[in-house]
Amino acid sequence: MTEFEEIYREYFREVELYLRAICKDELLAEELAEQTFFQALKQLPKFRGECDIRTWLCSIGRNCYYSHLRREKPKENLDDIQIPDPRKSVEEQLLDRSQALTIHRILHGLPEPYKEVFSLRTFGQLSFEDIGGIFGRTANWACVTYHRAKQKIREQMEE
Repeated sequence: MTEFEEIYREYFREVELYLRAICKDELLAEELAEQTFFQALKQLPKFRGECDIRTWLCSIGRNCYYSHLRREKPKENLDDIQIPDPRKSVEEQLLDRSQALTIHRILHGLPEPYKEVFSLRTFGQLSFEDIGGIFGRTANWACVTYHRAKQKIREQMEE
């Protein structure tokens, strides 16, 4: 599997959900996500890694959306469109009091080990190595479990 295939498999869903949130159209979001990854494939050699790859992909997606709006001659001014910040993580959303309670309710309903790993990482600020040690697992297992927990929280928040 190539590096790009791994990036595509790991981030396509997140980019599509981001695009769905900003354009409010499921079919358009899917089309824009495809365009995003086509552009990313062409630009991957230029990616310097100065930001998270998710942020880079969402930036490309946002630009694809802007291009679509320009082609469609929008009725709205592009400056008036509210675009969510793709860098705002679940942890940052916890700082927002209105979302914190929702996230805590979702977290309470998560099965183990997701609930405990997420709590240890977010609230206990433990390293993945320490979390893995607590469970008798590897740091990689803790990292994967943590990211799966975040994904489960995101999915439930979108519902």
